[in-house]
Amino acid sequence: MVDTPRESAMTKKFLANPRLRLFVGAAMISLSPVWVKLVSVSPTTSGFYRVSIGGAALALFLAVSGRRLQLSRRVWSILILAAVFFALDLWFWHRSIQYVGPGLATLLANFQVFIMMLAGFVLLRQAPRPIHLIAVLFALVGLSMIVGLDWQSLSEEYRLGVIFGLLTAASYAGYLLSLRASRANSIHALPVREIAVISIVSAMILGASAFAEGQSLAIPSYADAMWLVCYGILSHCIGLLFIASSLRQVTTTEAGLALLLQPILSFIWDIVFFSRSMTAIELSGAAIALIAIFIGSRPAARGSDDDRAFGRDNG
Repeated sequence: MVDTPRESAMTKKFLANPRLRLFVGAAMISLSPVWVKLVSVSPTTSGFYRVSIGGAALALFLAVSGRRLQLSRRVWSILILAAVFFALDLWFWHRSIQYVGPGLATLLANFQVFIMMLAGFVLLRQAPRPIHLIAVLFALVGLSMIVGLDWQSLSEEYRLGVIFGLLTAASYAGYLLSLRASRANSIHALPVREIAVISIVSAMILGASAFAEGQSLAIPSYADAMWLVCYGILSHCIGLLFIASSLRQVTTTEAGLALLLQPILSFIWDIVFFSRSMTAIELSGAAIALIAIFIGSRPAARGSDDDRAFGRDNG
């Protein structure tokens, strides 16, 4: 089917608008936990299909555009490390989604901004500003309001989901640091090559993990196949590319808002699609935590555009 002149003009206008691409990309990524919750496969299997389908799409994009990998041995080593972190990120995150829901799991995963802050202080001697330390305190207060102050009163699965969510944040921070190191001398504006490699290697790791866990990679139904394709193409591939392609043309504040939009929308999808109930205290805690994430994601707490490009769908 050939686009009409009006459709072509609208497409060109969309592609030429970096802010629109940024927020559409963030919205696409915010749907990631929805796909995970909808499919009737194991958390490891859904992670495998996200990166295998997304990686294949990115590899096809590289082939069609005529781009070559041309990566040094050092970069390959770093990308393999990044893939290990990303596979761990998905392994923990998908289980967190199953135990505590898409909204809270995505919120916890976005705590990576505070782990990045700590890594910047330890590894790069970048001392956080007082406002960032206040953001950490706010995040902890918000989290305690959501999960409750009496940890022992929570179910074992819920507690495990919270722990997995925080481990997701730690794994994602490791992934971002590795990705940034792999692009230290890159001349390309977009990390398409790196993400393609990381996706394919992560797929191999998650495939091996599924085998070790005794989990089948079979897709039970056409509906599951459709959700997994949406996950791999819309969220992992197109969503990431929309955000990455817009970062150099938008302000840091806009990039921070896009980062904040993802957990907000994930909470909304959790309420709309899965009837999550939230008390006034939990909603207030979520709002405080989101504000803390936004403050913590300000420039002094960030490493580079690459860090912003893959704010939690991540994943």
